Amino acid sequence: MAETNRAADHDTGPRSEAFTTSGAAQDWEQLLAEVSDRENAQERIVVNLGPQHPSTHGVLRLILELEGETVLEARCGIGYLHTGIEKNCEYRTWTQGVTFVTRADYLAPMFNELAYCLGVEALLGVTDQVPERANVIRVMLMELGRISSHLVAIATAGMELGAVTVMTFGFRERELILDMLEAITGNRMNHAYIRPGGVLSDLPPDAPERIRQLIPLLRRRLGDYHHLLDENPIFKGRTQDVAYLATAGCLALGVTGPILRATGLPHDLRKSQPYCGYQDYEFDVPTETDADAYSRYRVRIAEMHQSLRIVEQCLDRLRPGPIMLEDPNIAWPARLSLGGDGQGIDLERVRHIMAQSMEALIYHFKLVTEGFRVPAGQVYTAVESPRGELGAHLVSDEGTRPYRVHLRDPSFSNLQALPAMVEGGLLADVIAAISSLDPVLGGVDR
Repeated sequence: MAETNRAADHDTGPRSEAFTTSGAAQDWEQLLAEVSDRENAQERIVVNLGPQHPSTHGVLRLILELEGETVLEARCGIGYLHTGIEKNCEYRTWTQGVTFVTRADYLAPMFNELAYCLGVEALLGVTDQVPERANVIRVMLMELGRISSHLVAIATAGMELGAVTVMTFGFRERELILDMLEAITGNRMNHAYIRPGGVLSDLPPDAPERIRQLIPLLRRRLGDYHHLLDENPIFKGRTQDVAYLATAGCLALGVTGPILRATGLPHDLRKSQPYCGYQDYEFDVPTETDADAYSRYRVRIAEMHQSLRIVEQCLDRLRPGPIMLEDPNIAWPARLSLGGDGQGIDLERVRHIMAQSMEALIYHFKLVTEGFRVPAGQVYTAVESPRGELGAHLVSDEGTRPYRVHLRDPSFSNLQALPAMVEGGLLADVIAAISSLDPVLGGVDR
């Protein structure tokens, strides 16, 4: 943090000032030099918000130049959570890459997995061969994940603005969804459940009924947020006409998702570029028109209602059938099942490859140790994540490992709009602006 310490002789003599800093930053001296050269620099201070601040949604550092409580300039400092996810994919097989990309946007891991797997399937030319049951399961789990992610966005926004009850409610509902995802995939987060060609394992026998019972409970509890926040004068005072960004600004900066739809533009990849059969589902694309933090909250609430509609349709569409491609050269692991031990071991498959078929054992061994080859080429596939357009650019050199993997994460793109939202506003509104963006720093840094 930087502070301006002014020592002045109250009787005579000129006023002097000193800038003191704590912490190291590469651009710190440059920033102070710029500040000192400006007119009325003695009235301005440079402040670090983060990267350990609880309102920065992770390790985000904001360098704010203030005059009083007014933000004159804002810069984002990122990279504190860089884990080399994209680069690590180059040293693993195509299937193993799923375990890396799922950790990028860790609040919506299914979407990372799907964008990546859709790209692999496109390079393999097997997009239309993915079983219908696998696509229905993918859509159902993604929509549950969308609700889970939006609940975190609204819960943390409430906490940061002083509405602690909203935070406890949000995580209360999210736990119900995470319990369901854990029962299906084996993990609460970072599932690595969606695989090239289908999904890892079939649904547990009781999963459809448990989800069907969960839907009315979630729908009823969503009403709590309407009652708490929709007409709450304090919440509206902190969010209405705050962090304004119109349609033109969103398009110029590449901003997508609820932020764009809060400006009145109903852009949603599930409608404009359907994937996994989304064109066969009935749902609306909620929009608002005020382009502020309050409108983004309203859009996310409405989207959760629409996601529940889609989940209901998924349950009605579930039919018995395979959940992975039949091609044994690609479909690994194709025949795992969640047993009583929760480890996904299919004993019948183990008996087959270990005692009955040497050919199957060889296929399995090579597939696990070497992976399958993907034809040379490159592809970009995108899905509508809770934060906007999440894309995967994959490049293959005809090997068993990706030549290049790059994720177009919406948190990264949306975050560059923060200065446009906060400059000229108050310091307190910076917190509301960040929460309305709902960035996930794992996706920003990758």
